[in-house]
Amino acid sequence: MLIALNKPFNVLCQFTDRGSDSARRTLADFVRLPDVYAAGRLDYDSEGLVLLTDDGALAHRLTDPRRKTAKSYVVQVEGEPDETQLAQLRKGIQLNDGPTQPARAHRIDVPAWLWPRDPPVRFRKTVPDAWLELTISEGRNRQVRRMTAAVGLPTLRLIRVRVGDIELGGLAPGESRIVDNASNP
Repeated sequence: MLIALNKPFNVLCQFTDRGSDSARRTLADFVRLPDVYAAGRLDYDSEGLVLLTDDGALAHRLTDPRRKTAKSYVVQVEGEPDETQLAQLRKGIQLNDGPTQPARAHRIDVPAWLWPRDPPVRFRKTVPDAWLELTISEGRNRQVRRMTAAVGLPTLRLIRVRVGDIELGGLAPGESRIVDNASNP
């Protein structure tokens, strides 16, 4: 079984919160099926598509770095991206843990389907923001955030919209659906 979940902002990408005295929301608040686990991670402060499965081999296929599964993100950044910054993202960025693979990167309009975030991103009159779509084929810790920061465009909001051929679609935050063709993602 493969489940697509739209993970809300400030939700741990695991089923229990072992590392905090405060009760943070987890995947268990949204998915109540037994024996399913996240196939990959999405940061606490990121939103969007998380895949869950009860099939270990499928989870491995989805997350194995050698398969270079493409993951697409819609990213709100601080600043006005110019062609030089986008070209740097497309070429690959030197991070402290080594160079990244090239990303597909382009500027987009504010997505029409975008839901409000709670709490909202802080609005500042004197600092412009913009939206990008980035597709990467790696999955390093906080990679998209580190890449945009490295080119002078700090991430304000990050939403994963696709993993391989599986898209977020019209799922609202906290909603999930069973994915067809789970044997061949």
